[in-house]
Formats: sequence, C-alpha cells, structure tokens
Amino acid sequence: MVEFPSTRASLLLRLRDPQDEGAWAEFVQLYAPLVYGYARKQGLQDAGAADLSQDVFHAVASAIGRLDYDPARGSFRNWLFTVVRRKLLNWQATRRNRAQGSGDAATHQLLEQCPAPEPQEAEWEAEWQRRLYDWACVRVRREVTDATWQAFWRTAVDGQPVKQVAADLGISAGAVYIARSRILARLKELVQSVQGP
Repeated sequence: MVEFPSTRASLLLRLRDPQDEGAWAEFVQLYAPLVYGYARKQGLQDAGAADLSQDVFHAVASAIGRLDYDPARGSFRNWLFTVVRRKLLNWQATRRNRAQGSGDAATHQLLEQCPAPEPQEAEWEAEWQRRLYDWACVRVRREVTDATWQAFWRTAVDGQPVKQVAADLGISAGAVYIARSRILARLKELVQSVQGP
C-alpha cells in the first residue's frame, strides 16, 4: 500500500482560527470518517461512535491553539490517535460505571468481563489509509468520464486484463493504460495536496 505523507502543517495552522470554516470542513471531511470508523470497530454502536467523534473533535478544537506541531517529533495522526484512545477509554469507563437497566444479570456480567480489545496503532493507520483512499477516489471520480473511471477501476482495483476492459469499453488498450496512469497520478496529487510534502 502507498505510504501517505504527514498531515499538512498549513491546515493545522489554519485550524487555530475557529472562524476558518474551510479549514475545519476539510479537517472534518478527512478525519471524521476515520474516528467514527475506528470507534465502530472498537465495538461502539452508531450513536456512541458519533458521540465519541464529537468529543474527539471538541478536544482537538480546544487543544489546537496550544499544539506545537513538529513533524520530527511525530505525526499529527499519532497525536489524534492518542486523543481518540483516551476518549474511548473514558467512554468505556463511564459505561462500566453506569447502572444497567435491562437484561439478565449473569449474562451482563459475562459480557462485562469481555472488554473490547485495546486499540492498536497499526489498525488506526490502516483505517486512515482506507479512509483517505476512499475520500480521494470520490473526489477524482467526479473529475473524469465514466469510461475513464471504469478503465482505471477495472484494471487497477479489480485486476481485470487491459485487453478485456478495452474491448468492453470500446477503446484501445493504450487508452486504458493512459486512463489508469492519469487517475493514479491524480489520486497521488490529491492526497499530497491534502497532507503536504
């Protein structure tokens, strides 16, 4: 899988201005699916994952003005992962301390003794890469024709033979190669434009 560069420092600086709606929209568009998806994988239901995401973004908004971002000390994603992990642990602790209103007590006790596995950094990073790729694909898909997208997707993602895709789409094999190459380049460009060098 492609190694993605770190979060663009200029975006983090823009987030210090709470009035910069464009920066916050870009930030949420990039990271909300990551935080939400990770929370769901840790066993939270839809509402719990949404609440946790809100808590995480509130914590980021509160801390971003004090954040002295230095890529040499670590990536922003790792800092965000720490925030998510702490919020998740707090959420789980609060839930354990809450009185349970229904269900068999013995079954409940057994379930409480099987906590969700601790979040792993590798899982977090893999989720980030999936979400970033999905985000970039949606953006690039809007920029190209259906035939161009199909030529890329069917050969690069689905692994179909170029000759078969060319025949199905009624274009030359060379056109399929060009479409695939251009879309891959655009995806890479888009990812780098979001995250910086």
